[in-house]
Amino acid sequence: MGDHIARGEDFEKKAEKKLSGWGLFGSKYEDAADLFDKAANSFKLAKSWDQAGAVYVKLANCHLKLDSKHEAANAYADAAHCYKKSNIKESISCLEQSVNLFLDIGRLNMSARYYKEIAELYEQEQNLEQAIVYYERAADLFQSEEVTTSANQCKQKVAQFAAQLEQYQKAIEIYEEIARQSLNNNLLKYGVKGHLLNAGICQLCKGDVVAITNALERYQELDPTFSGTREYKLLRDLAAAVDEEDIAKFTDAVKEFDSMTQLDAWKTTLLLRVKEALKAKELEEDDLT
Repeated sequence: MGDHIARGEDFEKKAEKKLSGWGLFGSKYEDAADLFDKAANSFKLAKSWDQAGAVYVKLANCHLKLDSKHEAANAYADAAHCYKKSNIKESISCLEQSVNLFLDIGRLNMSARYYKEIAELYEQEQNLEQAIVYYERAADLFQSEEVTTSANQCKQKVAQFAAQLEQYQKAIEIYEEIARQSLNNNLLKYGVKGHLLNAGICQLCKGDVVAITNALERYQELDPTFSGTREYKLLRDLAAAVDEEDIAKFTDAVKEFDSMTQLDAWKTTLLLRVKEALKAKELEEDDLT
C-alpha cells in the first residue's frame, strides 16, 4: 500500500514539475497528463481515493488546456468514481463538471448517464428533492436520445419520490403517462397494470373519492383489460372503503391482495397513510357525536 502511495506521489511531483517548467505549450501538458494518469492509478491501487480523485481533477485540467473536452470529461468522471468511496459532495461536483463538458460536445447519452448517477448519490444520501431534480434531467436527455427504457426508469424514480414527499398529482401524471406509452409496446404492455395501480394509490392518498372513481373509469378506457385484473379490484375495493369510511373493509382488501402479490415498501407506506387518514376522520366524527 505504502509503496503505491509513494509511487503515486512521485508521479504527481514529476507532473507538477513538468507544468511549472518551460517547454512547448502542448507537449508539457501532454507529458504532465501522462504522469497524472500514472499517479492516479497508483493511488487507486493503494485505495487512497481522495488522493486519486484530486489527481484526476488535475488530469482533467491538463486535458482542458489541450482543448480535449472529451478526455477532460472522462477524467472528471474518473475523479467522481474515486470520490464516491470517500466524499459524496466532491463526487457530485466532479460529475457535474463531467456532464457540462459532455453537453458541450453533444454527448447527450453520456450526460444522461451521469445525471442519473448524481441522482443515485442524492438518493443514497436520502436527499429526495435533489434526487428528483437530477432524475428529471436524466429522463429528459434519455428521452431526447430515444432511450425510452432508461427514461422511464428515471421517471418512475421521480414519481416514487414525489409521492413520498406528498406531491401526489405529480406522481399520478407520471405513472399515467408511462402506462399510456407502454400500451403500444409489446414488451412493456405487461407493466401497465402496475403503473395504473401506483397512480391509483396516489389518487387514494389525495383522499378525493370522486377523483378516484373518475380515474378508475379513465384507466378502463385506457386499457380495457384492466378491469379484469386484481390491481383494478384492489383499487375499486379501497375506493369503496374510503367512500364508506370503513377501516375493516380497507384492511381486508389490502390483506387479500398482499396474500397473493406481496406489496412493496413504497405501496405499503402510502396505503398506511390512507388508512391513518381514515382513522383520523373516524375519530373526528366520534368527537362530534
